[in-house]
Amino acid sequence: MPANSDPPSGPTRIVAAPAQAGQRIDRFVADSLGTLSRSRIKTLIEEGRLSGANGAVTQPAEAVKAGATYILDLPAPVAATPLPQAIPFPILYEDEDLIVLDKPAGLVVHPAPGNLDGTLVNALLAHCGPGFTGIGAERRPGIVHRLDKDTSGVMVVAKTQLASDVLTKAFAARDLDRAYIALVWGLPRTPTGEIEGAIGRDPRERKRMAMVDRGGKLALTRYSTMRAWQASLALLECRLATGRTHQIRVHLSGTGNPVVGDPLYLRRVPTVAKTIDQPLRGRILDFPRQALHAASLGFKHPRTGRPIGFEAALPADMRALLAEIDMNMTGC
Repeated sequence: MPANSDPPSGPTRIVAAPAQAGQRIDRFVADSLGTLSRSRIKTLIEEGRLSGANGAVTQPAEAVKAGATYILDLPAPVAATPLPQAIPFPILYEDEDLIVLDKPAGLVVHPAPGNLDGTLVNALLAHCGPGFTGIGAERRPGIVHRLDKDTSGVMVVAKTQLASDVLTKAFAARDLDRAYIALVWGLPRTPTGEIEGAIGRDPRERKRMAMVDRGGKLALTRYSTMRAWQASLALLECRLATGRTHQIRVHLSGTGNPVVGDPLYLRRVPTVAKTIDQPLRGRILDFPRQALHAASLGFKHPRTGRPIGFEAALPADMRALLAEIDMNMTGC
């Protein structure tokens, strides 16, 4: 293999020599290959792409065993720069520095394994033209925050380096205002409150996040109850004091009020679902995505410093579900 070239995609076999026993496995794999950074190897391990004699290895700090054979399944390489694609998206506001949009559910924000194109970034490249490519990260131009694929609502994208720098700092410092609307199972213990709990990778399943006792990052979600239907369902407004991956979904699930339709954090039929008559119960259980919507976003304009704010109405699928709930259940 030529020096500094990437290894081919597919399974790569690595055998540990006696002298390598006890090393961190991410360092061992990186040193053995010599072509991928340790941080890249760590990501691949966390994605479940490394296996040993006992199955998947998901802890980058796991100690290497002498003579052990490991298989690293390398994904196919992708182009460094995403390509423009003419994908329409709803624009709420646009000027020379930024775009504020109402992201539809189902639209991935930026290319990643499993979604290499057809993303918001591909759409932005087509909409903004060649000058947009150099704004911020190469594979994530203009992206200063993101919403999960199946979360809808307000997003801001930077069109200039000034906007990218200022907005990135604002999101890091939480110097902005964001409100989400979530339809959840059950009722919170109090109509308004705070959920505080560190969030980190779920040690049992690396694709999920979880509230953890050690190794996580501090997270705080404030909520208020907008509507409630008996003791079965509630419509919450959630505001983030921090911004961790899947924060609202993890916090609400952890307190016993998982978001309706959540494919990661709602793994069994909630007990309160039995209080809802069919066929409504089935329609709620079959809602095809997490019922979570970024309803508003307020921040200071990166060039003028003037406070600006934007709202996005609930999407049609959530409105239709709420209307059916209202027709069939007594609210309070």
